Amino acid sequence: MKIFRMLSRSIRDAFKSVFRNFSLSLASISCITITLIIVVVSIIASLNVENFTKEIEGDLTIVVFLDTDATNEDVEDITQKIKKLDNVDSYKFQGKEEVKKEMAKESEIFDSVMSTWTADDNPLKDTFQIKVKDINQIGNTAKTLKKMPKVSIVRYGEGMVEKLVNAFSSIEKVAYGVVIALIIVTVFLIINTIKLTIFSRKREISIMRLVGASNFSIKTPFIIEGMILGLIGSIIPVLLATFGYLAFYNHFDGYLFTRLIELIKPEPFIYTTSLAIIIIGIIVGMIGSASAVRKYLKI
Repeated sequence: MKIFRMLSRSIRDAFKSVFRNFSLSLASISCITITLIIVVVSIIASLNVENFTKEIEGDLTIVVFLDTDATNEDVEDITQKIKKLDNVDSYKFQGKEEVKKEMAKESEIFDSVMSTWTADDNPLKDTFQIKVKDINQIGNTAKTLKKMPKVSIVRYGEGMVEKLVNAFSSIEKVAYGVVIALIIVTVFLIINTIKLTIFSRKREISIMRLVGASNFSIKTPFIIEGMILGLIGSIIPVLLATFGYLAFYNHFDGYLFTRLIELIKPEPFIYTTSLAIIIIGIIVGMIGSASAVRKYLKI
């Protein structure tokens, strides 16, 4: 019960301190708000880049063209070998007649030309369309497929695919690095701001120590105060993450510049992002206060 009474008193003192030292509290809140806004933008951008990368990777397909003289037995043999490949996520077989029908639907000119083709003189080839589990291993998978008997050509956009994946991977790493760096900067800003608050109350803390207050009872109000500042400072970034992203998504109809770049749907994305920002704000405020008390007051 004693610890609950102490925590209750610490929470009350922390709220009083926020309003009693309003100018310094406002400075801390402003630092947290500005930094978390940048963090929000970085998180939204990095997660959308990651989502776009996964969409691109999910659409990448290895197309395997078979020899024109491949028989049904050859097709079955290749099918069994494809099933045994570890990196194959799914596959689809299309006979040359099916390929012909799909191409004919795409253009009246194709339809006009292909309508004269019979099953015997159809020059198209049977194909397998294969999606892989690990895009980084797509080249090795393509080489394995190429070595199979009765396989004529294997295509997956080689060269360009690797460059595209590497580019997006680099962007993701930079975005996450920026987020982590901003969080670290926020901690230092809060430490320095709260250091001023603690310095202005040095006499008050000295009196508390003289009357026998424990380290825990002295530090706890400051830590809770930092949590409160972090919570208040996250309000505007949360509103930006919620309503700002929703407006942005609706303005562009869920796509950025082109239909190829699809944005993450607002729900539940905005809620999880908002929760993450609140948690970051609270934890950063708490760490900032605890560090300032421990480092600068030597309690």
